[in-house]
Amino acid sequence: MEQSNVEIINLINIILTIITYTIVVRALLSWINPNPNNPIVRLIVRVTEPILRPLRRVIPPIAGMDLTPVVAIVLLQLVQSQVPRLLGAY
Repeated sequence: MEQSNVEIINLINIILTIITYTIVVRALLSWINPNPNNPIVRLIVRVTEPILRPLRRVIPPIAGMDLTPVVAIVLLQLVQSQVPRLLGAY
């Protein structure tokens, strides 16, 4: 495998890991209802909303709980596990 593919795989893994952790932080923040005008909260929402919004359209809340963060994390992990294969590492 070429060095450039390894670097691309590592970069994609880092990005997907950061997004995963950001989704976890957003889910935890939803329990404490932080100030939505806080710049950090706005950044977290801005990063995660493009992933969570489409999932919310197809996954309704169950017993009042939004399960889209869990589904998003599972999907991100699935994508992350397939990146090397997609880039010809296997």
